[in-house]
Amino acid sequence: MILTSLPGYIKRSPKSHKLGPITTTNHRRWVLATYPRSYPITAPQRKVRDVAHDCGIKSGISRNDLITKMIDCVGPKMRKG
Repeated sequence: MILTSLPGYIKRSPKSHKLGPITTTNHRRWVLATYPRSYPITAPQRKVRDVAHDCGIKSGISRNDLITKMIDCVGPKMRKG
């Protein structure tokens, strides 16, 4: 049976393992797991995200580019309010 419209995904449950003096005894089985929820973004987080996007800051840029953009672009935009 193939399920196409799931609210999550199917994964294997963890096998039994020893955690200190306690041994967990889960039977191996398939379980329906849900995707993690996205958390609400606060106003300060939204402001930093928007300013970083406007200034072109993204993962993978060089350190010199990041420093230049932080001084020339992010600083003045964050002070504006």
